[in-house]
Amino acid sequence: MLKMQSSARRKAYITAMKLLMGVAAVLTCTLVVGMIGYILGNGIPNITWEMLSTAPSYLANRVGILPDILSTLYIVIATLLIVLPLGVGAAIYLNEYAANKKLVSIIEYASETLSGIPSIIYGLVGMLIFCKNGTSLLAGALTLTIMNLPTIMRTTQESLKTVPQSYREGAFGLGAGKWRTIRTVVLPSCVDGIVTGCILSIGRILGESAALLFTAGSAHMLYNFFEGMHNAGATLTVALYFYAKESSDTGVVFAIAAILMLLTMLINLIADLVGRYFRRKQQ
Repeated sequence: MLKMQSSARRKAYITAMKLLMGVAAVLTCTLVVGMIGYILGNGIPNITWEMLSTAPSYLANRVGILPDILSTLYIVIATLLIVLPLGVGAAIYLNEYAANKKLVSIIEYASETLSGIPSIIYGLVGMLIFCKNGTSLLAGALTLTIMNLPTIMRTTQESLKTVPQSYREGAFGLGAGKWRTIRTVVLPSCVDGIVTGCILSIGRILGESAALLFTAGSAHMLYNFFEGMHNAGATLTVALYFYAKESSDTGVVFAIAAILMLLTMLINLIADLVGRYFRRKQQ
């Protein structure tokens, strides 16, 4: 009798937990789909070619976000050019070369701590260190490099750990050196994780605003890449903040938000496709 009661209670408990998890899943999906639909529904109708291809002009009462798009592109490229060699190189050293495991654990703990620091703190530190001559896209890129370095390093390190040790031993048995083994055997076997970490970092760069307010500035000027690195520039997220704060035209705000949302969705799609491609290639 007691066993039957215990079994009935267990079944009721399992049923209740399944029901709660189902409700939580439905609620989460509803919130996400509702937010995406609300932003895209209000933003896409307000996106025009003039907005995407011109600079803003207060005299002509024209809103243009081309400088903001270019500034976003410049800061993404500059950040990746700096953070990828540093992050991947650090991960390779920690996983393949470092013999002091205590030092490795300290560095891993430090990187995890850095990844949890609020972005506004990075902005203040970047302003004090990199903005001696004023705000610039280069200062913003260096600040975002520090922010994204733990992400690149940890994702690469975890990817390196998934490569079987037998691959390395087989390469050593064929006479390959340490670096040649890493370059020709280990890295190709975990490149999907490295690419995924890179794309996730791009998503964080696109969505960052607090750190860039203090370091990259808020100018809406057209520059080429090298000129832009030494001048202030507003990214799309910073422009969204200022338009939402100062402009009464909510259509522009929703248009920029929709563009950012589409870029984020595109990045997630690319990450998924790249991961599938490299998994099929390994198989």
